[in-house]
Amino acid sequence: MLKKPIILPEGYPFIGVSVLLAILLAYFGFKHTAVVPAVFAVYFCYFFRCPRRNSKIPEEKDIIVSPADGTVMSVVKDVDEEMFLGEKCWKITIFLSVFNVHCNRSPMEGKITYQSYTQGKFLPAYKDSVGFENERGAIGIKGEKRSILVILIAGILARRVVSWKKLGDNLKMGELYGMIKFGSCTEIYIPGNVEICVKKGSKVKGGLSIIGRLK
Repeated sequence: MLKKPIILPEGYPFIGVSVLLAILLAYFGFKHTAVVPAVFAVYFCYFFRCPRRNSKIPEEKDIIVSPADGTVMSVVKDVDEEMFLGEKCWKITIFLSVFNVHCNRSPMEGKITYQSYTQGKFLPAYKDSVGFENERGAIGIKGEKRSILVILIAGILARRVVSWKKLGDNLKMGELYGMIKFGSCTEIYIPGNVEICVKKGSKVKGGLSIIGRLK
């Protein structure tokens, strides 16, 4: 299972620059101004946090867990997914604010049999069209009984989708596989007979919250 430090390495440049700027401003006598980059350094530590969850991941079979922390924006039935699955699916969209944990986790155990990265715009993540127009990275996971598709979508502040896994890698349920830098949203497509356990407005945690039960 992919292990990551408490603060992700992707955050080190942001933290380092902020700390350095705060030190330089304080050294040259701008102590009050130095507070601003110091606050940013603390925020970047908070944003790039990666809480340990392996021991808390559900052990039930035939469940789908949330791929991300955030708020469910929409739950839509019978959406045509033609990128990987080629059938009608449940589509669950999760909005990640700048205060949520931004590590993304595998919703189920399986193998990455599809992976793509698409450059695009940087519209606000709450707009309906972001899944088609914004920069995004997708992985298709083939499980024992079902295949699913997860799409990480960049937002107006998010400028990069990061993936730590590649095509052909195996994932355990709840395992870390990527992140989106700053505000963003995550979409998950689930085909077949499934009981959806969340609704619009539900608060979810990646790797912990059960969003669906396969039938």
